[in-house]
Amino acid sequence: MNSVEREATTAALVPMRWVGPMKITGEVVDDLVEVPLATYESPLWPSVARGAKISRMCERGILATLVDERMTRSVLLEADDAGVAVATVRRLRDSRADLARIVAECSRYAELLDIHHQIAGNLLFLRFEFSTGDAAGHNMATLAADALLAHVVQTFPGLRYESVSGNFCTDKKTSAVNGILGRGKNVVTELLIPREVVVRNLRTTARRVADLNVRKNLIGTNLAGGLRTANAHYANMLLAIYLATGQDAANIVEGSQGLTHAEDRDGDLYFSCTLPNLIVGTVGNGKSLDFVEANLVRLGCRADRRPGDNARRLAAVTAAAVLCGELSLLAAQTNPGELMQTHLQFERSPSQREN
Repeated sequence: MNSVEREATTAALVPMRWVGPMKITGEVVDDLVEVPLATYESPLWPSVARGAKISRMCERGILATLVDERMTRSVLLEADDAGVAVATVRRLRDSRADLARIVAECSRYAELLDIHHQIAGNLLFLRFEFSTGDAAGHNMATLAADALLAHVVQTFPGLRYESVSGNFCTDKKTSAVNGILGRGKNVVTELLIPREVVVRNLRTTARRVADLNVRKNLIGTNLAGGLRTANAHYANMLLAIYLATGQDAANIVEGSQGLTHAEDRDGDLYFSCTLPNLIVGTVGNGKSLDFVEANLVRLGCRADRRPGDNARRLAAVTAAAVLCGELSLLAAQTNPGELMQTHLQFERSPSQREN
């Protein structure tokens, strides 16, 4: 083993700024909250800040609703034939209590929520879904899936171990299954912006934003072959918050699969962002770094709450920041030249701007 393999080092620090506060309401968060954004794309800071300012001008602010939460791991088994696979699925439905007990023995925070399956030839894919407290839950889910897999192989005849991960999870890959069945936190954020705020502060109209959302995010993404996604740049805000709060950044692959919806309501702008695969945690790997700890404390995600509530708060704040950045970008893109001018202002040196 060489020195690189023996020692873990810290990469170059990514520039970070606190932006906001955002006005967030709902069952999970009812607060004014600033958010840390770690990014090399400096225009992201004023863009999200503009969205945050808009939220403070709206009566309810950003309404954040937690729709669902679960972490998944799919295992892969080889069966003697498809008939054995079907019989196994039927027996699993009758042994849920035993399976739940096995999961509970793996972690005091893990709970088995559901099981889904797919059969391809003699291959059986089982997708286990768990609640995981304040952890994002990758390792917790894998540990529980390992134990369940061993139990199934030992208990049900005609089955053999193939893998603890069969890609039906689906982890860090673009897919439809996570949007349909859920993985991580499913959060919807909504904002109703008065006409005068849209015109004065976003320099556009509700109709122009709603039309652009349909033509760009829905039609444009469909032409490009997008999969269960229709948004302008969720990944920008997600990555910036993930790096600032010690998340597994690769989760933006499925996390950025989300839907932006906008309506012109008699000149007022209804704007929403749906993130069905938002994977965040406030405990676990990556959270022990000093700067991460400081950021989570300032976010209010280190409070003494019931298990899972700190992670839910982080998910709601993250989703609200996504809405702020998405709103600001779409509004800018309704105006010719505004987007590029902003990048020139914040990303290029004075000498470069002169050229």
